Amino acid sequence: MTRKPRWAPRVAGALTAVLLAASGTSPASASPGLTGDNPYARGPAPTEAAIQAERGPFAIGTEKVGAGQGFGGGTVSFPTDTGQGTFGAVAVAPGFLESEDAIAWYGPRLASQGFVVITIATNSVWDTPDARSEELLAALRYVTDSSQAKDRVDRNRLAVMGHSMGGGGTLIAARKAPTLKAAIPLTGWSPNTTFSDVTVPTFVVSAQNDFIAPDGMFSRPFYQSLPSSLDKAYLLLAGAGHLAPTKPNPTIAEYSISWLKRFVDEDSRYEQFLCPLPTGDPAIAAYRGTCPLS
Repeated sequence: MTRKPRWAPRVAGALTAVLLAASGTSPASASPGLTGDNPYARGPAPTEAAIQAERGPFAIGTEKVGAGQGFGGGTVSFPTDTGQGTFGAVAVAPGFLESEDAIAWYGPRLASQGFVVITIATNSVWDTPDARSEELLAALRYVTDSSQAKDRVDRNRLAVMGHSMGGGGTLIAARKAPTLKAAIPLTGWSPNTTFSDVTVPTFVVSAQNDFIAPDGMFSRPFYQSLPSSLDKAYLLLAGAGHLAPTKPNPTIAEYSISWLKRFVDEDSRYEQFLCPLPTGDPAIAAYRGTCPLS
């Protein structure tokens, strides 16, 4: 089967906008999800520039969370908009010896795109991936049950992310909580690399020059062990090291936002950034995935 060029959906989208303008219909009013076809779609029609940008279309608020909730404290970032219904929620965990600061940038970045996000510290910087999985799930419980944003969260649309051992914890959390809508391990590390029982759509981010969790020993086996029937993808960052996910990264942001939008919000407008599989991007050394997405 011949795949369309990656830019084809965007050209088609632009043409649609022209035709809609000519007919007097706005793209927003015709967009799936803004007419009731998808009640979870949030925000305007996406562009690549918009999802790579430091901030998305939503203004955000924050809440600091103390320790003692099953994790070591953290920060909830949430859209202040109250006119579009509830939002999906994402918990993000740091890696071995890392504080919340290592993954803090995901909070405002993802929240401004239309998610309630909690970035956490772990109970101990020495915590194992399994302990981090429990902390991620506890963080989601806090968001849905106790946070200032709890009334804006759809408890049926939850996701997990994490760096290094937090990435290992992300995969374990997906195994423990199959009702999660998405999982994104970022240069993950786990003593177990087989996750054939995971049923949560999973996006694996790896780094070409990772000498702490080498791609061939961790992320690639993670991806390969996931069921072939699962919606899954694998991105290898070109020339990047283990700590690449700890700093703002437009490539990680673009594909993570697209994955979360597609599976947490069921927003097919973002599938154009995931399928056909991207090629020709110098920031990406390899990309694999299942297309089309279910």
